[in-house]
Amino acid sequence: MTVKAAMIGLLASGLAATPAFSQQVYETEQTNVQVAPVVGGLEHPWGLDFLPDGSAIVTERPGRIRIVSDGNLSEPVAGVPEVFAQGQGGLLDIAAAPDFETTGTIFFTFSEPGEGGAGTALARATLVRDGEAARLDNLEIIFSMNKKTATRQHFGSRIVFNPDGTLFVTTGDRGQGDRSQDMQDHAGAVLRINPDGSVPQDNPSPDGSRHLPEIWSKGHRNIQGAAFDPVTNSLWTVEHGARGGDEVNQPEAGKNYGWPVISYGRDYSGTKIGVGTEAEGYEQPVYYWDPSIAPSGLAVYEGEMFPEWEGDFLVGALAFQLLSRLERDESGAITGEERLFENEFGRIRDVNVAPDGSIWLLTDAADGEILRITPAD
Repeated sequence: MTVKAAMIGLLASGLAATPAFSQQVYETEQTNVQVAPVVGGLEHPWGLDFLPDGSAIVTERPGRIRIVSDGNLSEPVAGVPEVFAQGQGGLLDIAAAPDFETTGTIFFTFSEPGEGGAGTALARATLVRDGEAARLDNLEIIFSMNKKTATRQHFGSRIVFNPDGTLFVTTGDRGQGDRSQDMQDHAGAVLRINPDGSVPQDNPSPDGSRHLPEIWSKGHRNIQGAAFDPVTNSLWTVEHGARGGDEVNQPEAGKNYGWPVISYGRDYSGTKIGVGTEAEGYEQPVYYWDPSIAPSGLAVYEGEMFPEWEGDFLVGALAFQLLSRLERDESGAITGEERLFENEFGRIRDVNVAPDGSIWLLTDAADGEILRITPAD
């Protein structure tokens, strides 16, 4: 990837809350794209979703929800619960319900403080917009991790709507790898629940005899990207490894994805993790990165703007500060990777495909931005 045109229309340096550029154009393997800011002034934005009226909702990790409309950023939405905003913790993903247009329902994950420390939780509420003000009504915590601890890392967490009406929610191991293999612990898992927080009757072990009934899959380290893929009609996730071993997985009901028994990475000290890269009873990743790119948001491209990328995975990267496009064939198999915008925009926290087919990125910074990718003129 090379820069085809340098910064255009630099803004005044004194406007710290505004984006630092107006537009940039880049060459990619298949097409030229332009990247333009939507809005700046966000403190470590984490998750974003689109609303039927063309606006978007976005979270800031310290505990704020904002509405983005016509390039303007709202005041914080009232009624957000207290979050554990330390380390990697805080307000995380957000998603508008499929029936939002009639119900106004949104879901969001956050690091919930409580006895023993904090843990990942999922809330639902009604988003009420009264003129320029907005608030959350009917707030309800519908899932709360059963073991809260004082560690400040690896909360996950993404929300994915399953076409069957259920929700997938991802968690991290909370920095304590053995929890990912504890079937009576919500950590290091993909969870599947109903929109009211109840457990679907067809979950892998609905009676809880082998593992907690919410658990869909286990053996995950820290899933910060997840999406439902219409090509394979299944959930896909991306998760952080340690030193190497970032994984793309296609989690299936009742299966174990190995962390920390198997991994393609090494511990930060350089020592081997677990028994190696494979062992009986544990699933292999579909794709992995070594060295680690620190993957975050995941989206499947569906849209009219980039027909060349239809069905490809788009993965944000924190450490390598890039957007990874994983090329796929008609069956959904990953056939190659293109790395875009490396070191151009900082840490990419989330990736979303807008209804018009443009691609929106969140940059993870104290003065974070929303960026919009469209075809170059």
